[in-house]
Amino acid sequence: MSIVHRVLATLLILVFAGSSTASAVSIMDPFNIPQAMDGGTSKVGNGVAYADGPRHKLDVYAPEQRGSAAPVVFFIYGGGWSRGNREEYEFVGRALASRGFVTVIADYRLVPEVRYPGFIEDSARALRWVQDNIANYGGDPNRLFLAGHSAGAYNAVMLALDPSFRQEYGVTMPILAVGALSGPYDFYPFEYFEVQEAFGQAPNPEGTQPINLITAEAPPMYLATGTSDPIVRMQNTERFADRLRAQGVWVTTQYYEGFGHMEPVIAMGALWRWRMPVLDDVTGFFQRFGAFPSGVPYLAVAPDAPEMLPDSVMPTDEIVRQINAMFQPIED
Repeated sequence: MSIVHRVLATLLILVFAGSSTASAVSIMDPFNIPQAMDGGTSKVGNGVAYADGPRHKLDVYAPEQRGSAAPVVFFIYGGGWSRGNREEYEFVGRALASRGFVTVIADYRLVPEVRYPGFIEDSARALRWVQDNIANYGGDPNRLFLAGHSAGAYNAVMLALDPSFRQEYGVTMPILAVGALSGPYDFYPFEYFEVQEAFGQAPNPEGTQPINLITAEAPPMYLATGTSDPIVRMQNTERFADRLRAQGVWVTTQYYEGFGHMEPVIAMGALWRWRMPVLDDVTGFFQRFGAFPSGVPYLAVAPDAPEMLPDSVMPTDEIVRQINAMFQPIED
């Protein structure tokens, strides 16, 4: 068994055994061990404060070899607006950095500490930090792309569609394109508890829905989802894409056959990239809209399917099933 598989086996035992040490272990850890992530990348900013408070910190990832300023991806993780932290998505930061992007992943306040629109406002604050500081980390603030998964896809799309969030914090950088994975864009009325907790107090609930905020000025959008997603049905993406096209907005959709809610974001990392070409699809879309105007970005090598783990521990497929089971539905 390879080093990767031995480390995975240890992590899986800790995660699923329910021992006292498991409390310090995240279910996302198997995707973040060094041997399972992209090389040739560096964490150039670790826990950088973009505002006061413990949830107002961000990490920055970059290619180890970089010359001129690189395009920037601001990635927002999901978690139903009530869970998640930036360290769990290091594999995403390094994946995008391996393709030549300076990548920022910021924490934001969660329910119940805040409700809508607090979590979007935090992302807007972090964008202002990017505008003011990313050049110091090798990034070009004039080549900004937003990306996100699940609730993070919602946040990213809202930042792109509702300029008031950016205006409140003086963000003037152009958003060249958005890459949104497994996102909810049309989920009113609020039928499920998690959504009610996050949005139930909004004075204008229909104004919280991205599908109601589309204008012809929206940036190009890449929308992807698994066809078997039980948390946010693929029809949510279809409705949103149709409305974008009706307004003349460039939109590309991708439906990953047979996959669920977490799989698209996990497949961005090196450990699961053999499952589906999410990283290729997202970065190719960003390339179309100006990520690398003077040349072709560095391309990571997609790994082959790994050997199965021993029967005595759960394989990564089971980790993904367990993660999917943690989420409540957002819409029907």
